[in-house]
Amino acid sequence: MVDHLMNNDNSERHTTAVTGRLSHRLAYYATLAVVKLVSWIPFWLLYLLSDLLYWPLYHLVRYRRRIVRKNLTESFPDKGPDEIRRIERRFYRFFIDLVLESCKLMTITPEQMRQRMRFVDIDALNTPLQQGQSVSVFLGHHGNWEWASSSGLWLTPQGRAAQVYHQLNNPYLDNIMRQMRSRMGNECVVMDRTVHYIVEGQGQDKPLAIGLIADQSPRRHASKHFLNFLHHMAPVLTGPEKVTKHFGFQAVYFSIRRVKRGYYECHVSQLHDDPKSLADYELTRLYYQRLEQDILEQPECYLWTHNRFKYAR
Repeated sequence: MVDHLMNNDNSERHTTAVTGRLSHRLAYYATLAVVKLVSWIPFWLLYLLSDLLYWPLYHLVRYRRRIVRKNLTESFPDKGPDEIRRIERRFYRFFIDLVLESCKLMTITPEQMRQRMRFVDIDALNTPLQQGQSVSVFLGHHGNWEWASSSGLWLTPQGRAAQVYHQLNNPYLDNIMRQMRSRMGNECVVMDRTVHYIVEGQGQDKPLAIGLIADQSPRRHASKHFLNFLHHMAPVLTGPEKVTKHFGFQAVYFSIRRVKRGYYECHVSQLHDDPKSLADYELTRLYYQRLEQDILEQPECYLWTHNRFKYAR
């Protein structure tokens, strides 16, 4: 009787696993079809589609509007309700553009990408690479950070490029993201394998430029350091600083600005000339200081839909 029950239990688990894999595959092919379809749309039509999607997303679906309104109100206490709503509406228009522009990574040519995503003062990144020094690239969820994966097109031949990312639970959808983000010369590295990846690559001839988006909210029990960011005493990720200082990397910052619809500039600058000499958390503070300045200049271009301040003091 016990054997019978155990066999039934194993059979149910096997059926559940098969069903799960099937649903993941179906989601993969459906998502791939949508992404490719969107990626083939010319830009003028892409932005017409974006304009059409704005009204239902903002007024009907009201996608994460409560979180967006809360984040904006708390981050800009000097702004009145009318101005907060203006920024909010501009953000949603930008957000839809961003999603559709990200899909273009699937098929856009390197030549088109170089025209639409320009890297200014790229020597701040290339010079240390040419000198044999690896570099940590700090950036945030501001501007089109997905298109920042095209930095490989601007990199000196003496260097190699990689970017750290959060792995998706669905392996098939994760594969789509890696395809899109690696088309322009950047290798994708799962966050949990960052140190392992760096250690493995230390024997290679080419120094590394590794992109680290560091403005996510840490897990609750991983929060160890707080900084004043946008009028919040917010917990911050310190892993990028630790990696930079431990391996003796140089540190640069990507400031991504929207020039006009469909066109961005990434201004590259040194975050500090000697990161290893800094006190603990100072490099992280410098990074958040730069990011906050970018947000103040173009507040609609930050990812306000994330519940960034859920563990803020």
